Amino acid sequence: MNGLLVDTNVILDIATEDPLWFGWSSNTLSYYAEKHPLYINKIIYAEVSVGYQKIEELERALPASVFKRSVLPWEAAFLAGKAYLKYRQLGGARTQPLPDFFIGAHALIDQLALLTRDAKRFKYYFPNLQIISPD
Repeated sequence: MNGLLVDTNVILDIATEDPLWFGWSSNTLSYYAEKHPLYINKIIYAEVSVGYQKIEELERALPASVFKRSVLPWEAAFLAGKAYLKYRQLGGARTQPLPDFFIGAHALIDQLALLTRDAKRFKYYFPNLQIISPD
């Protein structure tokens, strides 16, 4: 494992102090942050940004000193497309690629574990991905 890609839901659990998930998300993130670098990508950054009015507020919530910025590799975009194709072939209704496919593919290609509390889709479409979740 080269580090952890931190899924949007974990960050939002902490930022919003979610009554159900704050404890798990904050404790797990802290535990792994002591041992491994934490990463986000532009998709995660964009999803988290919805809760902030100004980019400066978002930058304080996601400091680059804590969350390293990682660029989505071309190979991950290809893999995300293949996962999306499988999703559509299995009856998935959304007609645009889901952000989770890009996030899962990115973690897999860069050999990052994925820290998420919503592991079901990732486990199915990316069976070789190392996932850290409450499951």
